[in-house]
Amino acid sequence: MKKIISIILSIALLSSVCIVGAQAKSADVDLSYAVASDLHYNIPDEELEWFSEDPIYGYANRRAAMENESGLIIDEMLKQCAENDDIQFLLISGDLADNGKSLIEEHYAVAEKLKNFEETTGKQVYVIPGNHDYGIPGEYCVTGAEEFKEIYANFGFDHALTVDGLSYTANLGDKYRLIALDSNDPDKSTEDGMTDHKVQWVMDQADKAYADGRYPILMLHHNLLDHMPAQRILSHNFIIRNHTATANKWADAGIKLVFSGHEHCSDATTHTSPSGNTISDFATTSLTMYPLQYRYMEMSEDTITYEAKTVDSIDTDALVEMVDGYSDEQIAEMNKGLNAFAKQYLKNGVEYRLERGFNDEQLGIKPSDVYYTLVRDVVDTFSNVLNMPLYGEGSAQELAREYNIEIPDSDYKDGWDVATELVAAHYAGSEDYPLYEKDIKILFLVMSLVIKSEFDYIDDQVFYQAAAAVIAAQGIDSMTTIIDMITAEEEGVTAGEYLLVAIASPLLDSFANDDGVDDNNGAIDGYGKTDTGANIGANLGSTALDLANKFYTFLRYLVKILNLWL
Repeated sequence: MKKIISIILSIALLSSVCIVGAQAKSADVDLSYAVASDLHYNIPDEELEWFSEDPIYGYANRRAAMENESGLIIDEMLKQCAENDDIQFLLISGDLADNGKSLIEEHYAVAEKLKNFEETTGKQVYVIPGNHDYGIPGEYCVTGAEEFKEIYANFGFDHALTVDGLSYTANLGDKYRLIALDSNDPDKSTEDGMTDHKVQWVMDQADKAYADGRYPILMLHHNLLDHMPAQRILSHNFIIRNHTATANKWADAGIKLVFSGHEHCSDATTHTSPSGNTISDFATTSLTMYPLQYRYMEMSEDTITYEAKTVDSIDTDALVEMVDGYSDEQIAEMNKGLNAFAKQYLKNGVEYRLERGFNDEQLGIKPSDVYYTLVRDVVDTFSNVLNMPLYGEGSAQELAREYNIEIPDSDYKDGWDVATELVAAHYAGSEDYPLYEKDIKILFLVMSLVIKSEFDYIDDQVFYQAAAAVIAAQGIDSMTTIIDMITAEEEGVTAGEYLLVAIASPLLDSFANDDGVDDNNGAIDGYGKTDTGANIGANLGSTALDLANKFYTFLRYLVKILNLWL
C-alpha cells in the first residue's frame, strides 16, 4: 500500500502554485550574467533508438533528456550568451556531462565548447561539478576529482582566490564574489555530500567576501530549499541534508542569492531565518530538457532581476549529419519550434519511465508478500485507467459514470496526457494551477476512479491508516487532528475521499505557504536592501496557529469540492 500511495502522491504533487511577481529592472546595474545548469552533454548515438511506437517522439528515453541534441542545444545557448553584450559571465551549476563518471570524452567535448566560447567572447565561465560529473575512480568510473579539476581548470579553478577540493571562490565584477561549492558525494549516485566542514567553509568565505567589500553569491548543484511540495520526502536526494538549519546559517552569514540545479525544474524559493535574514535559492532547469532554459541575471544594490531565456532552435542539418534515423517529419516539427517539440518529448519520456516503474522490481514487491495480490491489482488498475481513452466509447469518463464520477470534457487524450502535462509544468516553472483548475480536477477524478473501482471492498480503516501514514511522512502530524475535525463536520465524506485529502495536503501546504517569488521572471531585493525587522515581523504573521487555520480552510474547501465531484 505504501508504494501505491507513493505513486499516486508523486503524480498528484507535480504542480505547485506560485504567485506571479512583477519584474522591475534597475537602471544602475552592477553585474549581469547568465546561469545554466545540468547540461547533461551526451555523445550522440550513431542511430536513433526507439522506445515506443510514436512516429515522432518514440525515441524519448526514460530521462526525457534530449541526448542526441544536447551538444547542439549547448552550442545555441553559448551563441545566445555570446551575442548578448550585457552578459559578463556564465555560471554552470553542475552535471556538465551526462555520463561524466564513465565517459571522460564527454567532459573533453564540453570543455572544448566552453574554451571556444571564452576565447571568442572574452567572457569567463565558472563551473562546479554535479553528481554525474565525477566519482571515485575504479572499474566503472574514470573521472575522479583531480581529472575533473584538470579538465575544467580554466573555468574557475585557475582563477580562484581560494580552493578547497572542488570548491573555490572567485570575484565577479567589482562588488560580488562567487562561492562555488561542491555539494556532491563522489561515492554516491544522487544524494548530497554535505559536511559540517563544507557548511562552515561557505560561511567563512562569506565573511571574507564582506571583509573585502564584496557581496557573496553561492552556487552548488544540490538544492538548498524545497522546490516542489514535500521535496524532502519525494526527492530527498535532491536537497541537501539539514537544509533548513543550513539555510538559516548561510542567510545569517549574509548570503542572499543561491543558484542550484539537480531537480531539473525552474523554481525560485525564498527562506527567512529566525534572525530575519532572507536567502533565495534559484533552481535552474536542465538546459537539455524541456523547457530548454537558462537564466539571465542583473544585480544592483537595491534589486536583483532575473529572466528566463529559452533555446528554441538548433542546427538540425548538423543533427541529421551526426545521427541516422531522423525523419523529415521529426525535423520539421523541431524546426517549427524546438521548445514545443521538447515538451512533447518530455511527456513521452515521463510516461515511458513511469510505466516501467510499475513492474514488481521497481515497486519492491514479490509474489510471496502477503499484500502482493492487492498491490499488483491496484497498480494494474491504475495503469489501465491512465492508458484508457479519457473520452468516448470504453473511456475512463464512461467507466467513471458507473461510480457517479463525472470527468469533465477536455482536449486530453488519456490520463497520462494530464499527468505528464503537470510534470511539464513543474519543470517549466511559474506554474499556475489553483485547486479548481480543470487539469487538477481531472487528475483527482482519475485517482478517485482507481480508488472507487479497485478499493470498494477494502475496509475504511485501511484508508484512514494510509492517510495517516501519508501525513506522518510529510512531517506534519498535527494535520491529522485538523482533517479529523473537518471530516467529522462534513456529512457523506467517505474513506476514499479522506485519503484524497491526505494526498492533497502537501499541495495545499505549498499553496498556503507560497513565498510570492515568480520562478522565471521577476525581481527580489538586492544585497544593499535589508530590513531584518520587517522580515521578522512578516514571519510572526505565519505562526503555527495561522498555518493551522489556513490548512483548515483549504482542506475544508477541498472536502466540499470532493463531495460535489464524487
